[in-house]
Amino acid sequence: MKCIDAMKIDERSLKDAIGKYGDVEVDNCLGQRYLGCARKDGYLRIVGTPGNGLCAYLDGGEVFVEGNVQDAVADTMNSGFLAVRGNAGDALCYAMRGGKVYVLGDVGYRAGVHMKAYKDIQSTLVIGGTAGSFLGEYLAGGTIVVLGLGSDGQSPLTGFFCANGMYAGHIYLRTSFKPMNLSDKLSYHIMTDEEKQEKLSSLILDFAITFGLDGEKILSSTFADIEADPHKSYNQLYTTL
Repeated sequence: MKCIDAMKIDERSLKDAIGKYGDVEVDNCLGQRYLGCARKDGYLRIVGTPGNGLCAYLDGGEVFVEGNVQDAVADTMNSGFLAVRGNAGDALCYAMRGGKVYVLGDVGYRAGVHMKAYKDIQSTLVIGGTAGSFLGEYLAGGTIVVLGLGSDGQSPLTGFFCANGMYAGHIYLRTSFKPMNLSDKLSYHIMTDEEKQEKLSSLILDFAITFGLDGEKILSSTFADIEADPHKSYNQLYTTL
């Protein structure tokens, strides 16, 4: 594995070096932007706080961040895996088209906006903490999970207008509190144990293994499922018969 000290190299040279080597570790990262963009394979480990645009257009491989990440992470990501042992800023996974993103902490506004899915290609975002307003806005496919780990359990896990304009996919929330300002064009229900086992078990256990958590304890909690209501859905604006 190639090890790079981000404090001893300029931003452009750092990006070039990451693209040159298959397996890379970047230490002392502090605000360098667009790292790992369009990367297709290999393993990238970043220690510190990368700047905006991390893993935009990611097209394969694995990326682990030991620290927080900033805005526009995994923008239009195609495939691969990104794990963040920290918090994320705004516009996480915008227009994501495939692959998985796990964030252990909280995320900012407009996470998962216009995420998509196509046949067997699914986009997946799991948030360990809470999410800001407009989570899953215009969601067009894929899966978003918000676990609220460390929250007080007495308030919603998202900000205002969760799933506004959503017309496909699922948002799963580990809480019995309905999001604020939830549109009447959406279906909301508390999941049964059978539904949790079928739809969430493997994903939650994988997230737990990634960060060293107790997956079974997380699964034992109450979960709610949000999806577009087929009888009055926004999808009427986007599809034709």
